[in-house]
Amino acid sequence: MWSGWVAFGLVSVPVQLFSAVDEHGPGLHLVHAADGSRIRLRRVCEAEQREVPQSELARGWEAPDGRMVILHDTDMEALPLPTRRTVEVLGFVPVEDVDPVLYSRPYWVGFHGRAAQRPYALLTEALARSGRLAVCKVALRTRERLAVLRPRRGSLVLQTLLWPEELRDPGDLSSPAPLTDRELQLAEVLMNEMAGVDISELHDDYAAALEQLIDVKAAGGQPRELPEPVPAVDLMAVLEESVRTAREGRQNGNGSGGREAASRG
Repeated sequence: MWSGWVAFGLVSVPVQLFSAVDEHGPGLHLVHAADGSRIRLRRVCEAEQREVPQSELARGWEAPDGRMVILHDTDMEALPLPTRRTVEVLGFVPVEDVDPVLYSRPYWVGFHGRAAQRPYALLTEALARSGRLAVCKVALRTRERLAVLRPRRGSLVLQTLLWPEELRDPGDLSSPAPLTDRELQLAEVLMNEMAGVDISELHDDYAAALEQLIDVKAAGGQPRELPEPVPAVDLMAVLEESVRTAREGRQNGNGSGGREAASRG
């Protein structure tokens, strides 16, 4: 989806970016509920009231006086921006210096051409040994983005980041509720009992439930309603039950017991 260079210091590595995300689950269409007909989204010119083909589309910026500044693809390609074809490494930071809330979309980074193999391997191995991330900027799809380069199983991943100003202020979401030492101790015990999750073994239950719902509806049936979860009243009792259930689940070789108990609370 993108070809260019990774530049760090005087070293330039020819690379290609590939999308690392593949959406899964049943694809749903927008339809008219009354008869199931597909709803089509069309590009219609407001002035001429006609559908506009792709070849006639451009981007526009509306000035304060109402004038529209038209930007064609050739204009966008001519942007005087170094990051348009270069992943510009700005510096290297410890992993913990980047707040995970800023992480956005990942892309696989592959070297482009035999001459790129050694500098690509050098950057990958140097990052892995140092435990650092390469903070960089790159222009993707009409926007310059903040990103990090990080090693993963012998290759590189470019992970785009939100610009800090894009992150909304959450306000005061902290809870003023006082906690006892015993509650905190039990919460720590529960976390220890539920330690360890193999993420590679987890699956999207929502997609599976959606497929089941489609099968039921296609057969003329009605979905089964699930009971609403009951919020915890006695926090200590729920914590103690969660710890007991998690221990039983671990002894039986099943790590899901603690999660089930926690979900009930």
